[in-house]
Amino acid sequence: MFFTDSLRAFFSVDKELSYAIKNIFGFVPGNIFLYQLAFRHKSVASESVNGHKLSNERLEYLGDAILSAVVADYLFKKFPYKNEGFLTEMRSKIVSRASLNKLSQKMGVDKLVNLNGDGKSVFKSANGDAFEALIGAIYLDKGFTFTRAIVINRIIEMHLDIDTLQNSDFNFKSKLLEWGQKEKQTVEFAVAAELGEGFKKQYLIHIRVNGAVVAEAKDYSIKGAEQLAAEKTWLSLSEIKQEA
Repeated sequence: MFFTDSLRAFFSVDKELSYAIKNIFGFVPGNIFLYQLAFRHKSVASESVNGHKLSNERLEYLGDAILSAVVADYLFKKFPYKNEGFLTEMRSKIVSRASLNKLSQKMGVDKLVNLNGDGKSVFKSANGDAFEALIGAIYLDKGFTFTRAIVINRIIEMHLDIDTLQNSDFNFKSKLLEWGQKEKQTVEFAVAAELGEGFKKQYLIHIRVNGAVVAEAKDYSIKGAEQLAAEKTWLSLSEIKQEA
């Protein structure tokens, strides 16, 4: 099987991609088209099938689910005495867009992403999105057991420091919502506006505490804008606590 896959990679129309994946993850792709698609950002999706442009968005959806399941299983077994809240927070730290963006850059996956000229400055989550799409591609190409081994052995064990993650705080939205529950304050996230069109559309998010807007932020995804606005709010709250 390995010899057959190696020959396929050698005669592939995209040998460089095959070899890049082998160098990063230690295996040779079977169906190279899946990996080409995984790195094709929507900004360069030009082909149409039944009116739909081909990009990595569907693979991203699949990869997100596979990655989340593998990480959940890994954490469940690694921390047999930790509660559900701890496991959920740890999983969020590993699979968050910020974490996947960093992993993509650290492992060199970001260099394989295919997007338009100014895409790297515009689409800040493109690397993390492609990372999830890649997981989806590996799953379709190699199956769940193989994908699980890659995620655990080649990603988590080699590139993540679980002890450091335990002591890190970055999910400001969750922290803000927990603060609201504890202090009996109503915290709301609302899409105030959609700015621009097409691939350059941004979402303006308002955070309201007891009905009053306390912070706003914009980003190319709703989740990204929510995190940015939540971070602003949390830092303001921290300053108020220090001054009190």
